[in-house]
Amino acid sequence: KMNIVALLTGRGGSNLKDKNIIKINGVPCMQYPCKEAKNVQEIKNYFASSDDKKILNLATKLGYESIKRPKKLSKANSKHIDVIKHALKAINDKHKTSPEIIIVLLANAPIIKSEWIRKCINILKKDKKTSAVVPVIENNDHHPLRAKKIKGSYLKEFIKANSNLSSNRQDLEKNYFLCHNFWVIRTESIYKNNGYPPWKFMGKNVKPYVINKSIDIHTAEDIILANYLIKDI
Repeated sequence: KMNIVALLTGRGGSNLKDKNIIKINGVPCMQYPCKEAKNVQEIKNYFASSDDKKILNLATKLGYESIKRPKKLSKANSKHIDVIKHALKAINDKHKTSPEIIIVLLANAPIIKSEWIRKCINILKKDKKTSAVVPVIENNDHHPLRAKKIKGSYLKEFIKANSNLSSNRQDLEKNYFLCHNFWVIRTESIYKNNGYPPWKFMGKNVKPYVINKSIDIHTAEDIILANYLIKDI
């Protein structure tokens, strides 16, 4: 049996106050990932990394062991890889064990199901070449070939495209965005950090798990949308 742990990550500072514990359909946002992960039998231990007492206190009530995050890793520009490495060191120091697989849970992402986590774990366990398995969502509305940048006072191509490129999204190659609800990562990939940016710590062989909806809470508008989406998962 592989040593698999779950790590909830969430910091206190944000443009949206207490976004990780704001109630979505009457339930604190972070409680969704915490509870869904608790229903996954393959996970051996549960941890929460944060600088915020309210987050850590709620996580403790939900059965997660606290990892106090230092201020230097709790800034707006702090990198996720440093937060994960800090947590892995804390786990090793206290439990004298190094997990083979880590499930990173994002505290501000309530759209998550235990079934998704379980399936991603199984994919990673069956294929040793796979460095991580992560949920993705198709979104051709925001296809990179449709993106623009402002140069001077005019819109220019963000990415060089064929002159015959269709303006119809359905004509474009399917485009997927990585979700920020959870990531299933082989721990050795985190230390190698040799994957594709900006998530190099996931390794080079990341397999997708396609889902039909996802949202991260960053604004008041996100809360309204999340209240709607959460009812259908």
